[in-house]
Amino acid sequence: MRVGSPDLTYNQSLRARRALPLLAVAVGLSFLIALSFGSANIDWATVVETFKTGSASFDHTVVMELRLPRAASAFVVGGMLALAGVLMQVLLRNPLADPYVLGISGGAAVAALLAMLLGWQSGLISTAAAGGAMLSMALVFTLARGRGDWSSTRLLLTGVVLAAGWGAGISFILAVSPSSHLYSMLFWMMGDFGNSGPGYIRSILLGAGLATTLLFARSLNLLSAGELRAEALGVHTLAVRLSIYSLASILTAAAVTLAGTIGFVGLVVPHMVRLVTGSDHRIVLPSSVLLGGILLVLAETLARTVLAPRMLPVGVITAFIGVPLFLYLLRRGSKRRAK
Repeated sequence: MRVGSPDLTYNQSLRARRALPLLAVAVGLSFLIALSFGSANIDWATVVETFKTGSASFDHTVVMELRLPRAASAFVVGGMLALAGVLMQVLLRNPLADPYVLGISGGAAVAALLAMLLGWQSGLISTAAAGGAMLSMALVFTLARGRGDWSSTRLLLTGVVLAAGWGAGISFILAVSPSSHLYSMLFWMMGDFGNSGPGYIRSILLGAGLATTLLFARSLNLLSAGELRAEALGVHTLAVRLSIYSLASILTAAAVTLAGTIGFVGLVVPHMVRLVTGSDHRIVLPSSVLLGGILLVLAETLARTVLAPRMLPVGVITAFIGVPLFLYLLRRGSKRRAK
């Protein structure tokens, strides 16, 4: 069967229509798993009784104050990284692009590590990370724009070079930091969630970001097919690309300041979605948000349970999941192109 055959197109369209309802159900199942599993067994009858009576209980505290906030944070961060990954791959027209490719996470990491080195509290560390991410975003935009054309290649090269510079800064900070600070620094860099939820701002940002991208999903479809074709069909490519860059950078910065650097979600999830649903961004965008959230909720649960009561960095789990999964997708894609 050829890739462009009517049967394949129909089957892909059918899978696309089923994707969102199935993913919505999977979101509920992933939260149920996250709330049920951990170092302590939960008696759900006690939790339900607590809601009825209003009296406090150990199980209620574990579920509502520890596991639920972490699961909610994982879902929001996973959704933001997956959405940013889709946008970056369209912007750079590179299937290997991810939310961190332009150095946003590097700027956030340098600022956060400096705040830790100075002994700042967790709230100030997040603020410093946000400032570092915004600084990196501004530097990439300014240097890539310059006096020449704001091309995808120029943007990518600028981001990669700046990311390398941030990496050198991270290595220097780790080298001069006292041993008492190293554990917390490394744990933050590998990705981790606190016991607080994502907050209203990040949740609203994710919803607003998804709604905004859906408004110009058609432009994203045309831009993916080529900039000249998109311009010929009436797309203001410069405005769309600036919007994509700004939104993807803000989403990445918000995710990094909440959970540190968590890799592979923004790279793997868009490919998984496109493999099942096709390349129509009206389906790819919401499906990626849901699947990214599901993947990170499950990864956060594994991080809490694999070596319980010891907790692993979530970024380690996503790397263990993402590497073989990406290799499988790459192999499957090669087989499909060969048919």
